[in-house]
Amino acid sequence: MPTDTPRTPLPDPLAAAPLAYENRPFIDSPDGRMLRIMAEYQEPMARFRRERIQDTVVFFGSARFRALDVAHQELQLLENTGSARLAPPHEQPASSHEVETGEASQQRLLLAASAVEMAAYYEDARRLAYMVATWAKSLPGRRHRFVVTSGGGPGIMEAANRGAHDAGAKTVGLNIKLPFEQIPNPYVTPSLNFNFHYFFMRKYWFAYLAKALVVFPGGFGTLDEMFELLTLSQTNKLAKKMTIVIYGSSYWKNVLNLDLLAEKGAIAFKDRDLFQFADTPEQAFAMLQAGLREDIALPVVQAAEQERVPTEPAPSAQELLGPDIAPTR
Repeated sequence: MPTDTPRTPLPDPLAAAPLAYENRPFIDSPDGRMLRIMAEYQEPMARFRRERIQDTVVFFGSARFRALDVAHQELQLLENTGSARLAPPHEQPASSHEVETGEASQQRLLLAASAVEMAAYYEDARRLAYMVATWAKSLPGRRHRFVVTSGGGPGIMEAANRGAHDAGAKTVGLNIKLPFEQIPNPYVTPSLNFNFHYFFMRKYWFAYLAKALVVFPGGFGTLDEMFELLTLSQTNKLAKKMTIVIYGSSYWKNVLNLDLLAEKGAIAFKDRDLFQFADTPEQAFAMLQAGLREDIALPVVQAAEQERVPTEPAPSAQELLGPDIAPTR
């Protein structure tokens, strides 16, 4: 070594670099987005396989009201869809005391009248989910059929999960991470409690496993989710028949004029056959059973065969979940 080469101190020992999948800054960066999207596909797939969930019945509806026990508690509106914070006092329904004393504003009186209606929908959703879950539990086979599924939050979502929980059945909650604090409902089966970052991946899982959809009164989110699945059904992008029940005809026919869409040529008249209206849990349950019966026959036979072969390996993801979204080129 030349004598004029400067002497520099040895560098400190180099720590091992983090594994790529343990590198939080990378995973959370735009470069890691594809991995995050893939995780929101594969992780739910693995859990659905492990829990042997074959298909679902999805409940949509308002997440803005809280009614834990409508017989004993005033209904309260949340600040936002699924938010943990309540709306300001002037936006809350009038209490029974304010109604009796005449202290409430006209707006709060109208909200109080609506609260009674929405509380009834909560109870109807709970009863319908109980009926669906009880019936689904009676079906033979090792896989869970027609598992009641919701967005995992309050309101109608809570009612659906609660009804299935009352029946002692598994029930799925597909929650979404939002900028504000949320209230996940406590009735979701813990092993089937999901939380998504991407709305489109959450919607994928709503559509992929669903064999039926029940749409209770709701707002922007409910409309968005309902029309998403109606459009997929209308355009034959679902490789299956989906039974769609719109619950509460008086509410929905005031909110939407679907007949006008057909009369103006915006949709075909036959598109109105994509869904049915129901106004009681019993009526909705009969529609669901009728729509799902033809989907039961073959899977039940297959399940019976599997029961006679206990050493058969676990089904693959495709065998278990099926190609329910139509393949595209």
